Amino acid sequence: MILCDIGNTSVDLFYEGKRTKLSVENFDPYILLNDVYYVSVNASFNERIRDYPNWYDLREFIDWEKYYPTMGIDRIMVCEAVEDGVIVDAGSAITVDVMRGGIYQGGFISLGLRSAEAAYARLSSALDVSFNFEVDLAKMAKNTPDALTVGFMAPLIEKIERLGKPLYMSGGDARLLSRFFSEAIVDEDLIFKGMKKLIEKGVKC
Repeated sequence: MILCDIGNTSVDLFYEGKRTKLSVENFDPYILLNDVYYVSVNASFNERIRDYPNWYDLREFIDWEKYYPTMGIDRIMVCEAVEDGVIVDAGSAITVDVMRGGIYQGGFISLGLRSAEAAYARLSSALDVSFNFEVDLAKMAKNTPDALTVGFMAPLIEKIERLGKPLYMSGGDARLLSRFFSEAIVDEDLIFKGMKKLIEKGVKC
């Protein structure tokens, strides 16, 4: 069994505990002969694999009553991986969700770290700086990079901390963001753990 996370530009494969990331443009689904369980946000790629009998869309396995109709599929998968906890997926956007007893409690979406830096830069060339991830959020800033970092990060960190524990973090910027949380569990394979758990449940809607 192969697990596959399909984005707009990449195909992320998980097989026998190993990940392989490939370009969507160059990837040929015909080469995979095993059963492939996938999630996808790429409509054109979905058309390419529609007639492949060994490719299974995990959207059909989701109990949609637990979530809301427009919730992102990647976001649902990381939630499926956690029975109890707060899940932070730090990518282009930062999504924060809460699961209690396997039931989705809700969440929120923030700009991702790079998206926030870019947004400040569009406001003014004077704000075209990088965040300082070594900054002390409890102190008032005395330079522009620190001021932007505190302004963006402090409310976000405070909100996440109020949601409780345990805290699970995934996504490309998970390790950067985890610096602000002493007990965060960084798990880069969380999406695949959620996919596997959903398959094992055998939930068909």
